[in-house]
Amino acid sequence: MPHIGIEEVKTQMERYAAHSHIRGLGVRDGKLEFAADGFVGQVEAREAAYIVVKMIKEGKFAGRGVLIVGPPGTGKTALALGIARELGRETPFVSLSGGEIYSLEVKKAEFLMRAMRRTIGIRTREWRKVYEGEVKSIEFRQGRHPYNPYVQRVLGATVKLATRDEERTLRVPAEIAQQLIEMGVEEGDVIAIDEETGAVSIIGRGEGGEQYDVSTRRKSEIPRGAVYKEKEIVRFFTLHDVDMYLARQRGLATAILFGFAEEIREIPEEVRRQTDELVRKSVEEGKAELIPGVLFIDDVHLLDVESFSFLMRAMESEFAPIIVMATNRGMAKVRGSDVESPHGIPRDLLDRLVIIKTKPYDEREVREIISIKAREQNISLAPEALETLTKIGVEHSLRYALQILTPAYIIAKERGKNSVGRDDVEYVRRHFASVKESVEYVKAMEEKFLK
Repeated sequence: MPHIGIEEVKTQMERYAAHSHIRGLGVRDGKLEFAADGFVGQVEAREAAYIVVKMIKEGKFAGRGVLIVGPPGTGKTALALGIARELGRETPFVSLSGGEIYSLEVKKAEFLMRAMRRTIGIRTREWRKVYEGEVKSIEFRQGRHPYNPYVQRVLGATVKLATRDEERTLRVPAEIAQQLIEMGVEEGDVIAIDEETGAVSIIGRGEGGEQYDVSTRRKSEIPRGAVYKEKEIVRFFTLHDVDMYLARQRGLATAILFGFAEEIREIPEEVRRQTDELVRKSVEEGKAELIPGVLFIDDVHLLDVESFSFLMRAMESEFAPIIVMATNRGMAKVRGSDVESPHGIPRDLLDRLVIIKTKPYDEREVREIISIKAREQNISLAPEALETLTKIGVEHSLRYALQILTPAYIIAKERGKNSVGRDDVEYVRRHFASVKESVEYVKAMEEKFLK
């Protein structure tokens, strides 16, 4: 294949998630490193989280949950994500805030149940008879639409597929031809067509097709052997995916019988039981395996008594994810009651939780975290700028220091500089106040504020 001159093309605008740098808990050969996998410091909390991971892997964490407590900006969400990353790359991770459950569209129990079932992954492996190869040519057959003579419709297609050892020409019906059109299949793509279901999947861009500098499809080797073969197909989905599929099938049956379709606002319990039976049978027969994920509930103190009761019952269910909660509250009333409890969580639920503490970052940790975030965003920091941001992070908050990092970079670029300097940071500081400064401002101007 000829060498492409442009080896890497980046889009002009990139988004950086708050915890996109987290890749694990920073454990190497059973020992925790001070800075690794995107983590800095919080050694005790990460050690505790790693012990939890080992308990989960050994199957000794059933009926329990994790509660992460600590001041704002001490890495609680990152710790929950680190647990998921340590459990495996395919481990589902669903994050939500306690305030999200109060929706007018869905009941609280339904919202939490859907979140939990999105966190239970299912991997299936099955041998299927497929036609697989690189598309050498594709021709669509058109015909008149039966209800509109001025409109053409697809009647079928002729596809020539080739492997390194064989070439075959296939005639496919309209259903498969329509998939080929909708998926944008073209010459040079490596595809597979399931013989039984007719489902088309694009494996990648073959070596023989036209190569692009930027492409949404990954490069793929041209398959070997026969075009028609038996192949192991691996699929990954969640319990919620199966719930929705069965619920829609039920809705379709209702529409056929009674002439109307139900809107799926709440999945019936019998549908979920049917899903559980199907999955249980597939696992017992060795056709599928369960991958429990991590459900992370931030600001868990915003949940109410009913929601906490639901979570307690859910922890003991057969298909339960690892539930990790986080809060920055001390003593607080349990929402929906007059009972005051640590962290605003009922004491009977607290007894089921493994509690991990996070602590405020010290100066060394703040400096390292700012450096990591700057590297992640390709921001060059002058040494004096890094020291200024570190001082701000210690005196005010780490989040505030990180918030002014990007504006300072924008100002530096407008001034024609290649790196952020102290003057850029100070300039931004004068325009954006920290929480501490905001409170001081309100107190100073108290008489002029509305009450």
